[in-house]
Amino acid sequence: MNKIIGHFKTITKHRHVVIKHCKKAGILCQGLRHDLSKYSLTEFLPGIKYYTGQRSPNEGERADFGFSTAWMHHKGRNKHHFEYWTDYSPVSKKIEPVKMPVKYVAEMFCDRVAAGKIYNGDKYTDDSPLEYFMKAKHRRVIHPETSDLLESLLRMLAEKGEDETFRYLRVLVANDKKQKNN
Repeated sequence: MNKIIGHFKTITKHRHVVIKHCKKAGILCQGLRHDLSKYSLTEFLPGIKYYTGQRSPNEGERADFGFSTAWMHHKGRNKHHFEYWTDYSPVSKKIEPVKMPVKYVAEMFCDRVAAGKIYNGDKYTDDSPLEYFMKAKHRRVIHPETSDLLESLLRMLAEKGEDETFRYLRVLVANDKKQKNN
């Protein structure tokens, strides 16, 4: 029972912080839909089984099976994950990263900041999400423009703080939306 409650509280607390950040970024509707798949049986049951409170349950499932069915389900349904944005390239004949739309990069930013706050607790600083991003930058399969945009937002957060970064993000999202409507 403790694992059920612990996992539910963790994913719900994270989701609520993402919603708050998405509101600041001007994408509240996306925030309200954020990570709803985590409550599906495909993701929630492995989440309970592998919940420790110390790491992602997906890591535990990977340790047992070499892959995570919960993660594969999650990344395939949530457009704020860069892993969603891959497709077969007719040129290279390989799976290649695709540039993410700005509104999903904005949600990914909100997700990463929220994750840093939830998982680092009182050790969180505005540098934390950038440090986490940079640790795995060299092995991430992500479109270069998407990576550059996310990194620039994380750097802005580290250097200028949340207020200025979310203000900038709101403008970025609004301008992108205007361009698409013209």
